[in-house]
Amino acid sequence: MAKTHNLRSGGQVLADQLRIHGARFAFGVPGESYLAVLDALNDVPEVRYIICRQEGGAAMMADAYGKLTGEPGICMVTRGPGATNASAGLHIASQDSTPMILLIGQVGRAMIEREAFQEIDYRRMFGQMAKWVAQIDQAERIPEFMARAFSVATSGRPGPVVLALPEDMLRDRVAAEDAAPYRPSLAHPGPGDMARLHALLSEAKRPFAILGGSGWTAQAVADFQGFAEAKELPVGAAFRRQDKFDNTHPNYAGDIGIGINPKLQRRIQEADLLLVAGARLGEMTTGGYDLIDIPRPKQTLVHVHPGAEELGRVYQADLPINAGMAAFAAAAIAMAPVETARWTGTAARAHSDYLENIAPVRIPGALQMGEIMAYLNETLPPDTIVANGAGNYSTWPNRFYQYRRFPSQLGPTSGSMGYGTPAAVAAKLTYPERPVIAFAGDGCFMMNGQELATAAQYGANIVVLLVNNGMYGTIRMHQEREYPTRVQGTGLANPDFAALARAYGAHGETVERTEDFAPAFERAMAAGTPAVIELRIDPEAITPKASLSDIREAALAKKAEN
Repeated sequence: MAKTHNLRSGGQVLADQLRIHGARFAFGVPGESYLAVLDALNDVPEVRYIICRQEGGAAMMADAYGKLTGEPGICMVTRGPGATNASAGLHIASQDSTPMILLIGQVGRAMIEREAFQEIDYRRMFGQMAKWVAQIDQAERIPEFMARAFSVATSGRPGPVVLALPEDMLRDRVAAEDAAPYRPSLAHPGPGDMARLHALLSEAKRPFAILGGSGWTAQAVADFQGFAEAKELPVGAAFRRQDKFDNTHPNYAGDIGIGINPKLQRRIQEADLLLVAGARLGEMTTGGYDLIDIPRPKQTLVHVHPGAEELGRVYQADLPINAGMAAFAAAAIAMAPVETARWTGTAARAHSDYLENIAPVRIPGALQMGEIMAYLNETLPPDTIVANGAGNYSTWPNRFYQYRRFPSQLGPTSGSMGYGTPAAVAAKLTYPERPVIAFAGDGCFMMNGQELATAAQYGANIVVLLVNNGMYGTIRMHQEREYPTRVQGTGLANPDFAALARAYGAHGETVERTEDFAPAFERAMAAGTPAVIELRIDPEAITPKASLSDIREAALAKKAEN
């Protein structure tokens, strides 16, 4: 490693470390607290600074980049309000196990602990939300801290790192030795682990596999698919992790999350061996921790996870395997043959149940989302990236869209609203040659819809399918279920979203009937600009299987019985 004796500012040293570690983008909102870094990026063209419109959107873009590439997404924000705004995206990265580095400008070192303008102690603020939080007080140590940040963000269970950067430190001129490019440290399964897994499979009668988590690669996905084919395993995907297995594959059994297919739920409960690879088995995937018994599942549990601290955290596995997904999948596909006659045909039946569950369903109103999803499944190429935020509308892309390639799904397992639009922008910048579709609800879009301006500025020609029912639909659903007819705080008065899109320089259309969707979508895809299609659905169409009135009437009947 060559030494450099040229004096550089702290900002220049930091920019050089981003280049050395392979960062392609820095998503941010500029601030005076890190002007020295912004200046230095002028001389580091390898790292493209993406100007965002709000720090929450910037952090969500960094999270999306981390999900798509497995490399840390970089987010730069200013102190105080910039950092608090960015916390929404940092929380997503934390719960979703996404590699990310949040760089925050900080007050000058001489002002620390005086409650200076916009001062916050980020160690205390983000201590539980990040894998590591630190402040760089000496510019000479920037290479050390940045190398550690990239390593920590990607090693074990991936996650976010936060580094505070005092503004005077960034102006210091120092002779600092650059670090070498980072290398993540990933666990590998031992021969004994794989031998025990082979033995358990050999004894099983009703095995089932669940895939999830982060740290997957295209090769790992292909290897596990080959393993599942050879062992004739039915495979389900954890909540918002459907792109880990080709949904059109005959071994795919469906998604395991909110509103799980009852047939899939029974299949998991009746399994005698669960092979869980990557998933934490959190609340959403386990239906509030009811799908699988705690702490000892009645099924034999093999739990594979890159973070040792996750193994045994909630569920005691019969065989815990601390391993990265690529290493485990490579070992799995190399496993010796197993006699599968005891469960032959199970995967095909599970896939048939899955196909039955995603067949278009009739909902109230003239706009049928089931038919629109069927159209998208038939029309969009396999490499399309689909992003969404949170809300009842997300059932449509999460349940009914068929993900066929990895990576192609961007959805916050943390359930954060406002994610779909900024995530789609990051996806289009990362993979400009691939189609990128964002789903958003009317409430969800208004939280970070201003990043449509970012899309227009950089030519990130995404298509936003904005499902408008005039309410915070998920909360209204719960409200009617728990307090029927007592509506409070969930109705929305919205702008003309198509006109708003056109004001940003994007293509905008409004669709109210199913038959008008296909031509509108074709125009949006051909527009040569970002596009928004507002889909006005009947407020009664609150879920694919129950109307708002159905939910209210059931709640009133239950209340009357009590």
